[in-house]
Amino acid sequence: MPPTLPLHRRRLLLPSHHYGDQIRTFVDARVKWVRDRALDHAVEKEKHLQPFHALKDLLLLSAASSSPSPSPSPSLPLSSVAARRSDLRLPFRAIRFIRLFPSAFLEDLPSSSSSSSRPHPVIHRLRWDLGLPRDFPRSLLPDYPDFFRLAPARANANALDLELVCYSRDLAVSAMERYAARTGGYTKGAPLPFPLHFSRGFDLEKKVRNWLDEWQKLPYISPYENASHLPPKSDLAEKWTVGVLHEVLSLLISKKTEKENLVLLGEHLGLPPGFRKVIAHHPGIFYVSNKLRTQTVVLREAYRRDLLVEKHPVMGLRYQYIHLMHMGKEAAGKKKDQKSRRVAAPVAGADGGVGDKDEEDEDYDDDDDDEDDDEEGEEELSPGSRIYSEDEESDDEDGNDLSYSSRT
Repeated sequence: MPPTLPLHRRRLLLPSHHYGDQIRTFVDARVKWVRDRALDHAVEKEKHLQPFHALKDLLLLSAASSSPSPSPSPSLPLSSVAARRSDLRLPFRAIRFIRLFPSAFLEDLPSSSSSSSRPHPVIHRLRWDLGLPRDFPRSLLPDYPDFFRLAPARANANALDLELVCYSRDLAVSAMERYAARTGGYTKGAPLPFPLHFSRGFDLEKKVRNWLDEWQKLPYISPYENASHLPPKSDLAEKWTVGVLHEVLSLLISKKTEKENLVLLGEHLGLPPGFRKVIAHHPGIFYVSNKLRTQTVVLREAYRRDLLVEKHPVMGLRYQYIHLMHMGKEAAGKKKDQKSRRVAAPVAGADGGVGDKDEEDEDYDDDDDDEDDDEEGEEELSPGSRIYSEDEESDDEDGNDLSYSSRT
């Protein structure tokens, strides 16, 4: 099935005869996953940040809905937090998570809880990456009735679909096209190469380099345009799919998201079943990190080592939360060190080992055992794999022999 749906409902058709003979060309090569420590760190430093925010938002929403004058110290019963562990995406028991951050959360008296309207699962999954507040159906959408509306979902009576009321052609311009317009010399439908950056250690075969050169020269078709006329399984159709994924990541405030989010969105947009392989086919555009016990897709061009090239204001706030989270962990660590220094020697148990730790002390321990998550993981691809090699720390020096453009 060819790609059928753009990122919005309006479709701009291109003449089909232009690409009628276009087919996918294959390169017999193996793609070896190479770790990028800087981008892994960009992912890993946000460990526990999403559930931290989710719990904070739940407390604030509960306080706002339970009383006309919100309490300065909103609270919830621990049982209510534990019952919503899956929704909050807590990595372990609620009490253990709360005690990890003593500078932010306190064990206090409980009060009643509340819930808000749940949007479509795809929007719900991307809410964090789009920088939307948890209660955006109530706090944000009512302020823009001329643009958005919520309607009961056809497939799920308990969910809501987010619909676009007013479509603006001026907004249907991709990040690739905006950048090309700023640099000048670009006309719609002309070849537009994607910026490429690669992890150190990549080896590039000559035939793959030649293929990628030709692939980059293909016309760029905006993800906001209809691609149903493109031959299925063609290089041009793949370039359009890459453009869709590139645009989605460009719209996210951190320029990355869990791979499963892209899979769900791609299925919702009607991308062909093999579209997820496109991510692995183009490691110079997308990096897949295996940190935090999941797979996270990162838009390479958006990062310089582990820092965003253009930082969204919301990301600045999140970095402040990360700092707050680390303050709490440092305080807990100092408390444990002081306690351990007061103990003369460990008490041997019946089995000859050290005696059991107090359960509360155990709750302060954080799971750092994912530091080695699939560090040596490799992803082998079938023929048709795309590789290009470049040292990220010397993009401008080592890439001079290859005719690829770069934004950074």
